[in-house]
Amino acid sequence: MKFLITGATGKVGQHLIERIMSSAEFSAAEIVALCHNRVLSEHARLKIVRGSVADPDVAARALDGVTHVFHLATVKESPDAFIDVSIKGLFNLLEASRNSVTLQQFILTGGDAAVGHCFVKYDTPVTESSPRHAYPGVYAFSKVLEEVMVEQYRDQYGLPMTILRAPWIMEKDDFRYALSFGPDQFGGPSWDTLIRSEMRAQFASENRVPLLLDVDGRPLLRNFIHVSDLVEALVAAAGNQLALGEIFNVAMTDPVDYGAVAEILQRERGMQPAIISTPFYSNVLCNSKARQILRWRQRFGLEELVSAAFEFDRSNDEPRRVWYPG
Repeated sequence: MKFLITGATGKVGQHLIERIMSSAEFSAAEIVALCHNRVLSEHARLKIVRGSVADPDVAARALDGVTHVFHLATVKESPDAFIDVSIKGLFNLLEASRNSVTLQQFILTGGDAAVGHCFVKYDTPVTESSPRHAYPGVYAFSKVLEEVMVEQYRDQYGLPMTILRAPWIMEKDDFRYALSFGPDQFGGPSWDTLIRSEMRAQFASENRVPLLLDVDGRPLLRNFIHVSDLVEALVAAAGNQLALGEIFNVAMTDPVDYGAVAEILQRERGMQPAIISTPFYSNVLCNSKARQILRWRQRFGLEELVSAAFEFDRSNDEPRRVWYPG
């Protein structure tokens, strides 16, 4: 097997490379890492192709002899980069893939932004057949376009594709900083859109934990996945004939309940809740299809996610990183 990984230097890419390199089942596999702004070190089983995926010659060179593509590269709210990565880049990869004589599978890591995340109301769990419904912004738009483009290459050219649709991806102490009221907050929602700045400062000084409420006044349910669980789903899909032509939701079976998070942190760390009303909806990204067909199982539930994030000891020479613009 010869894997091409885009976004190889990012959060998921680095974990996927490590998983493949350390696994007996992939002991003979080679990896091609397509790198643009950041690079990895080459070795016997890891080849680096430098350049932008928006360049069709770079995409074609990267796909030479490849059997499986893991397309992980993405951008956030960056219109210029979105055009290069999500439209030009994906198109170039798909064109090179359909003309390849060695390609066996094209795997796209998509996002729950394609189905509206917590911005769109669903009265039932969100499945792979639920309608796509992007919320405002470039990122959600890109997730819809990526899925549609890959599906169309399946329908028009018979491309052997698989889409894994993931929610917010956590690693190390990410979840801890997602709950922070300080300037070190990771991701969203931005507290300044929900509460006054002086209230945020007070919550930060008191080391409060946010207890978000949905539009119905109940603790918000939000979908997450730990990076190691996503990587296991990617590995489970690679080379799996049952995965060809399919979309799979890959998320924690039970979404994160902000009420339960507040209870855990109050009980274990003495952090008092800060109740915050939001305009968000509590949606459940159903992973039944992935569990049944891929035989995938998550390792990180809520307790494990909270424990891992708050017990992680980050060294001084390991600064927190933002893996994409926006």
